[in-house]
Amino acid sequence: MRDHEPVPGSSGHRLTTRETAEALGVKPETVYAYVSRGLLTSRREPGGRASTFDAAEVGALARRNRREAAGTPGSGADLSVRTRLTLIDDDRYYFRGVDATELAVRHSYEEVAEWLWTGRLTPDVTFTAPEASVAVARRAVDALSEHASPTDRLRVAAIAAASEDPLRFDLSEEAVLGTGRTLIPTLVAALPPARPAHRDTGPLAHRLWARLTGRPADEASLRVLDTALALLVDHDLAASTLAVRVAASARAHAYAAVSAGLGVLEGPLHGAASGLAHRMLLEVLDQGTAVPVIADELRAGRRIPGLGHRLYVGEDPRARVLFGLLEQVPRAEPALLAARDVVATTARHAPLHANVDLALAVFTASSGMPATAGETIFAVARTAGWIAHALEEYGERPLRMRPSGHYVGPRPPQPLPPG
Repeated sequence: MRDHEPVPGSSGHRLTTRETAEALGVKPETVYAYVSRGLLTSRREPGGRASTFDAAEVGALARRNRREAAGTPGSGADLSVRTRLTLIDDDRYYFRGVDATELAVRHSYEEVAEWLWTGRLTPDVTFTAPEASVAVARRAVDALSEHASPTDRLRVAAIAAASEDPLRFDLSEEAVLGTGRTLIPTLVAALPPARPAHRDTGPLAHRLWARLTGRPADEASLRVLDTALALLVDHDLAASTLAVRVAASARAHAYAAVSAGLGVLEGPLHGAASGLAHRMLLEVLDQGTAVPVIADELRAGRRIPGLGHRLYVGEDPRARVLFGLLEQVPRAEPALLAARDVVATTARHAPLHANVDLALAVFTASSGMPATAGETIFAVARTAGWIAHALEEYGERPLRMRPSGHYVGPRPPQPLPPG
């Protein structure tokens, strides 16, 4: 049947099981499976033994099945999204076709962000924030409870910055790029400093360092932070990035799209995962060995934080780069050894490789940063990728990412509930 062809007969026409199976393109057994799942209702005619089915209901199910099979644009059935930004392939990943790890090692976070946004490298680019945006964002963040998480602060800062931008609904490429270049430094400037004397100048990594630790910065550690930001700019359609594209599909402005990403990022399986690895490493350092720590995690049925990645068979390439740089930071050696102990100990149970969360944990734990620092680094870095995906989505048909619900509840009409 085609979408414009009704099921034979007028409203109320009944089909046999064989006719229903033919209309749906399935076996008769599948028809009864549809009935058991509540997708179809069957009826036995008086004096008859065979079940019959309402033709209109069968037609509706047939149309829905075809939409899902074809991935009709706007149906949400096909979650594959066209993008020119990031490719993950064979344990490597690429930004606009260029090896992302090589970009991150050779260029600053701001330069990598510009490459992702425009396909052009802009040497020595520095992102600066308008004073008015920083002032309103700081006031909003300062009003939060002391128990607010880093993501809470960043989300509030993004909303406050949006309120200061009357032209935020301009979704042109030039305007959205301008938002990205000012929003990211605004987010960093709005975070409370970890030490009193600091200047909001220079590369973004230098400004962020002062928000994460009270220790003085050294060049090797700043390089690790800047590289980590560049490596984390984007990673295809992670859950937070998908949320950003859904918001952009509805033509939410860039600040709102970033806020959607921050809302998803806070989950323990996404941006907050490095905090779990950080706490684990501190416990390993305290115990002097990973064996009892890993044993406790396995006994509790928990997955070991910082290990394994669904997109990589081997080691996460982001972790590989960061571990190499951390070897040049003398104070990182104890945490590095603890991380290697975690990997080796877990390998007795399951051969899992280190991921970027474990590398971030080594960096934050050895730099005197709180366990939440990895989440902050992740969120600031990924904001550039969210801007890139929002910009790409603004060029697509509006509301194309609106899926159709697959209703599996009781078939109507149902009686009104009592009371």
